[in-house]
Amino acid sequence: MSAPELRIDQLTGLPAILAPGRADRPDSFQTRVSEPKGPDNCPFCEGREDRTPPEVYATRGEGGGADTPGWTTRVVPNLYPALSEGAEAGVDSTSGEAGAFASAGDPLLQSRRAGEADLFASRPATGVHEVIVNAPRHATAMAELDEAQFAAAVETWRERMRAHGEAAYVQLIVNEGGGAGASLEHTHAQLYALDFVPAAVARERERAGAYAERTAGGSLLSDILVEEVRRKERLVAIDEEAALICPWASRSPFELRVLPRTATASFAEDTAGAAMIHTALRLLAKRFDGSPELNLWIRTAPRGTEHFHWHVDVASRLSVKAAFEFATGVDIDTYPPERAAADLRECL
Repeated sequence: MSAPELRIDQLTGLPAILAPGRADRPDSFQTRVSEPKGPDNCPFCEGREDRTPPEVYATRGEGGGADTPGWTTRVVPNLYPALSEGAEAGVDSTSGEAGAFASAGDPLLQSRRAGEADLFASRPATGVHEVIVNAPRHATAMAELDEAQFAAAVETWRERMRAHGEAAYVQLIVNEGGGAGASLEHTHAQLYALDFVPAAVARERERAGAYAERTAGGSLLSDILVEEVRRKERLVAIDEEAALICPWASRSPFELRVLPRTATASFAEDTAGAAMIHTALRLLAKRFDGSPELNLWIRTAPRGTEHFHWHVDVASRLSVKAAFEFATGVDIDTYPPERAAADLRECL
């Protein structure tokens, strides 16, 4: 591939421009590494349980009470929450009632009804915001964890997502590195139990449902996976549970997607994929001679959704969004996914 190419993401319908020639620019992308702070004052390290809010969940061996050492994973409320504590179930704000507008709280929705619309309406942002500490020892990247600890962390993610199953949507994310949004370097995930379904998630839900209707029950992501395995161009790795690909319309260099081989709507209700998520992070660390700053997020089914297929996306912070991306919502990827997948296969 040499000429710029416009591709449409099958799951979201959003466009991305692949411009491989721009990768030839000096310093087109490079890994950014934050200055390590070390474990000396880290509140997430084992033995400093008094430095966090009281735990709401932990996995630990026999003996030992709450907020004491001896845990394997630990969950606490976020000290600086983005959400106010409140009812999680809420309203599915991207239901059909909202139509062309973003949510049931959208002020433009009121313009269809009698009375004068309040164009500056708002409502409380309620829900739950938790921190899941992935390991007791000080590690700055999940790629550093051994297989057992990594699996324990992912199972804790699932447990906490199940605990908030009445929320309209549960979003789990991992930020690694200061440039990726991590305020503390000790590896951890964050969980947001929302009382609305974000527009990006609703878009994918609607496309998956429309595809199932048009294909008499077909799974969009399953059919994509079958074709990716057949073509092999963007397939990085595959095992009995899951596959790892560089998405067709990747929005940034070395974007990765983990998807289970058996279509399952809810990440929390499945058991597959932990090993492949670990593989994805380890391959990035090997390719870049150390784990790059990155963001990881889980896309799972909103509450009550039938046609969906969970997946995990990983975006390395190897490039910077500029005015074009912000102005248009169209990302420019300078490193085609076919080339990225080939590089990562060499690291296996």
